[in-house]
Amino acid sequence: MKEVKAIEQITVLELFGGIGAIRKALINQEIPYKVIDYIENDKNCVKSYNQLYGEDYKPQSVTDYHPPDEKINILMHGSPCQDFSRIGMKQGGEVGSGTRSSLLFETIRILKEMKEKPTWVIWENVKGVLDRNMRDSFFYYLKELEDLGYQNKFEILNAMDFGVAQKRERIFVVSGLKDNTFQFENLEKRQAPSIKEILETDVSEKYLVHQPSMLKLMDTNNDYRRDFKARVQIIDDFAYTISTKQMRIPNAGLVDLGNGKYRYLTEKECFLLMGFSDEDFKRLRDIYPEKEKTTSSILYKQAGNSIVVPVLESILKEIVKGEENESIKQD
Repeated sequence: MKEVKAIEQITVLELFGGIGAIRKALINQEIPYKVIDYIENDKNCVKSYNQLYGEDYKPQSVTDYHPPDEKINILMHGSPCQDFSRIGMKQGGEVGSGTRSSLLFETIRILKEMKEKPTWVIWENVKGVLDRNMRDSFFYYLKELEDLGYQNKFEILNAMDFGVAQKRERIFVVSGLKDNTFQFENLEKRQAPSIKEILETDVSEKYLVHQPSMLKLMDTNNDYRRDFKARVQIIDDFAYTISTKQMRIPNAGLVDLGNGKYRYLTEKECFLLMGFSDEDFKRLRDIYPEKEKTTSSILYKQAGNSIVVPVLESILKEIVKGEENESIKQD
């Protein structure tokens, strides 16, 4: 039986790179990698990315980007989700519509400009792309990839199935050039621990819920809560989907402190629930110092817009396994 060859190095292009979830996943899995380029127009995300990974990138829009003439194994793009989201504007992402989510098709343009296409293209977004009034854009994206020689596979994955105490469902599309050997059913999964393992105990009063309207929602004995369509969940063993505006829209839920008191998740807790580490958050605190009376909207936004790292880790492991098995066949 032939020995499985270890992959030498994965080259990556990060579009809509955010704070580098795929890079973090590669680091965690100790997969040799080289980032060919990182494109992100949010100056704060770029600042955080540089802080986390020791880089010196500048903000840049994908609309102005032209790919380098280098071999790329994986193109990762987590294009804006706001216009696909069920809690967003629902304006969709049709080509030429001018919505933020239509920037998805800049990835197609960039792929068309490449002399040598990446072996893999990974896209993550909200599951709302499959809603009736959104799905045309989604399947048009898949058709464009097929025309470029890719085979597409997609699945809705829940972060809780990958060892994260957050109920966060996202659609992942893994597109392989020519023969797509990737199998979602082979992804390595593990049970999520209780969120109590990461909840902070000594939390500032600035995280307490003070708004009377929010507190009324938490009272199960009044008509206001029963009649209100939106529901604010109580966090028990896991959080719900972390959003970008935790303090205004606590989609992730609230922590029950007892005696009618509740608090929001802290910025650190949100980062841990996205698969980043204590050390990562400490590095970010160096450039976004904690303020006594206010929370950081920047850090909440970055956590809410990121991709859950352990999910990407499992996807990358499956891709690498397939690449190594393919190298055996070619020997």
